[in-house]
Amino acid sequence: MPFNRTKHALLWLLRPFSPKQKQYWRVVLLCFLTAGTFWLLNALNKSYTAQVSYPIEFKYDPAALVPVKPLPEEVVINVTGKGWKLLRKNLLFNVKPAELTIRNLSAVKQLPGQALRPAISNVLDGLNLNFVVTDTISFDFDRLVTRKFQLAIDTTQVKVAPGYVFKGPVKVRPDSVTFTGPELILNQFPNPFLLALPSQSLTGPFKAEVPLAYDFTSLVKADVSEAEVQFGVIAFEKKELLVQPVLQNFPVGYRLLLVNGPVVVQYAYLPQNRDLIQPELFQVALDFQKFNPADSTIVPTVLQRPPHLKQVAVVPGKVKISLTPQ
Repeated sequence: MPFNRTKHALLWLLRPFSPKQKQYWRVVLLCFLTAGTFWLLNALNKSYTAQVSYPIEFKYDPAALVPVKPLPEEVVINVTGKGWKLLRKNLLFNVKPAELTIRNLSAVKQLPGQALRPAISNVLDGLNLNFVVTDTISFDFDRLVTRKFQLAIDTTQVKVAPGYVFKGPVKVRPDSVTFTGPELILNQFPNPFLLALPSQSLTGPFKAEVPLAYDFTSLVKADVSEAEVQFGVIAFEKKELLVQPVLQNFPVGYRLLLVNGPVVVQYAYLPQNRDLIQPELFQVALDFQKFNPADSTIVPTVLQRPPHLKQVAVVPGKVKISLTPQ
């Protein structure tokens, strides 16, 4: 009957899946693996043309030259060869880089890809180089030099608190630094090489280790990383002096009254100049041509002052006056 025939056909198809037929599938799997292996081996023995990346290596004296930017590490080439060879090159198994020896390397900045053909052809074991796909490789070498720079600070950039002043001499230990790096970069370094001081305002002597700060740290090496800087910071001595102002261009026939007087000169000086200050040399003027009728004031002017002063101020900053007829 048709039903029985259909039943027997299904049982025949499902028989390999029964628990009693596990060995059947192992045999099937082994057959597939064997067939795949033979197919792969056969395919790898054939010749192919393909593009592959191939490593390159620059040959130079590291004691004389230094690359100032990352060097290209590989180029793309078009080759023909057995599948085994192509697979090995693609996986970089035991691949010898193409060594590039370039004359006058510090002056040459790039090479066309075809110029690499001899170096690459010499190391292609079992492959034929058709052409170099990479159009150009760029690189930048410079002479490696060692130079000595004096260490110093910019005394004009020393920050001190109000009422204080920088006082030398400056001591720097060590007093010099030796840099090793590309010549063009070291040519940009100032000599003496200035150390950057802390930004806070100082109120006393300074003595601290100051780190060397410079650019291109990956290319330039220094024989010291910091230096001890020492200098003085001292306070001004301050005094006040009552002065009688000199009157200039005042109208005749009026009597002057200083409403917010008297006039006082405040001045500061370094302690070592104390005996050189001559207070009698101060001269302050009130010039009526500078009279401001809006508030009846005159800004006093210092006509004369002793030498060696650091700060001079007149108090009040605006002198209020009153004129009455005599």
